Amino acid sequence: MTDPIADAIIRIKNASLAFKDKVILPYSKIIFAIVALLAKEGLVGFIKKKSRKGIKFLEVDLKYENGKPVINGVKRISKPGRRMYIGYRNIKLSKQGFGKYIISTPQGLMTDKEAKKNKIGGEILFEIW
Repeated sequence: MTDPIADAIIRIKNASLAFKDKVILPYSKIIFAIVALLAKEGLVGFIKKKSRKGIKFLEVDLKYENGKPVINGVKRISKPGRRMYIGYRNIKLSKQGFGKYIISTPQGLMTDKEAKKNKIGGEILFEIW
């Protein structure tokens, strides 16, 4: 697997659109930070770190509102072959304010609104709506 971040966000989107209760993700520090940020923003439920036969993984509860998934789509922006960086002055709204950009900054992962408020830019990892 060449892009574990894309794999994780696509797994979350697909499980959500298939109305699954939980999704299993391979554990890494960056994936845990991304899922923790999504939980803080209210896009996913609880996160549990688990291990089976020495292999760590994350179990993520998915959220639904009025019978519809909270996460409807994702788009990977910065890819391993082409990194995309943005300054805080150039951060625009995602999906006219209905979506969020997840940005990796020197101060950690942030949403587009947090990065703009803190006046800090970074690498745009993906867009979620």
